[in-house]
Amino acid sequence: MRVAFVGKGGSGKTTMSALFARHVAHQGGPVVAMDADINQHLALVLGLDRQPEPLGAHLTEIKDRLRGSNPRIPSADAMVKTTPPGRGSTLLSFDDLAADPYALTTPDGLRLLATGPFSEDDLGVACYHSKVGAVELLLNHLIDGPGEYVVVDMTAGADSFASGLFTRFDLTFLVAEPTRQGVSVYRQYRDYAAKYGVALAVVGNKVHGPSDVDFLREHVGDDLLTWMEHSSAVRAMEQGRHFTLDDLEPANADALSALRKTLDEQEKDWARFGRQAIEFHLRNARAWGNDRTGSDLSEQIDPDFVFGP
Repeated sequence: MRVAFVGKGGSGKTTMSALFARHVAHQGGPVVAMDADINQHLALVLGLDRQPEPLGAHLTEIKDRLRGSNPRIPSADAMVKTTPPGRGSTLLSFDDLAADPYALTTPDGLRLLATGPFSEDDLGVACYHSKVGAVELLLNHLIDGPGEYVVVDMTAGADSFASGLFTRFDLTFLVAEPTRQGVSVYRQYRDYAAKYGVALAVVGNKVHGPSDVDFLREHVGDDLLTWMEHSSAVRAMEQGRHFTLDDLEPANADALSALRKTLDEQEKDWARFGRQAIEFHLRNARAWGNDRTGSDLSEQIDPDFVFGP
């Protein structure tokens, strides 16, 4: 199952991504975490002292691996971030993703991949979504199943909608502080997500008391799934001090359990994944892809390919 964590910058979405990934791994679930945020902090919060090798720096290699023997994609140069799989493409199992050569293993035993930050050559001339394209391609070619968890820390705010990546998940958790700024991002995300059938649940964060919960309920209604209380244990983790999940307050441990239960209850909709992969590929082809590659990218769509197992 694939889950995205989104939210306003500073809302705590990276911390929540890390806590959830560690929670699932601690319970024995296989986890791949992916840092798709321009601010690469997930490795640090997961207890690593270095970053994984950036996927964005190996995009051509990734494209060559995924296109396999698909006759509709003659080269990596002809492949864009939205190119969907077809017959002959290399499809990835969860174990394949976990074994990616650019992943690192965290102290909790989960695997971490990262898009990578801007390089010196990118500054002033490149769009960050060229980096995120590696994550989009991997998820487009991934065949994951129940009890397998892919946790993605997305870029902040509504910028997540600048590519079709937001449709690649079984569930999206929006992390919201009990502030007007926090819930304003929720309203943007709710309105965009509703058009594409994206399952969305709100996780309150940095909650200090009942009045904060009342505020969130007033502004997000039934989308409020659970909330994390202000936590000295989490603050210690963010400051680099010793932390284990056993240090979490009982209410916050229960909140993480609620997130996993809700994700486990989601039904994977391969047909929707397929429709939306094709839709966003055609959109990108018309907007820039055809001009960039000098070819008609609609021909990359294999009408007889079936998404899913």
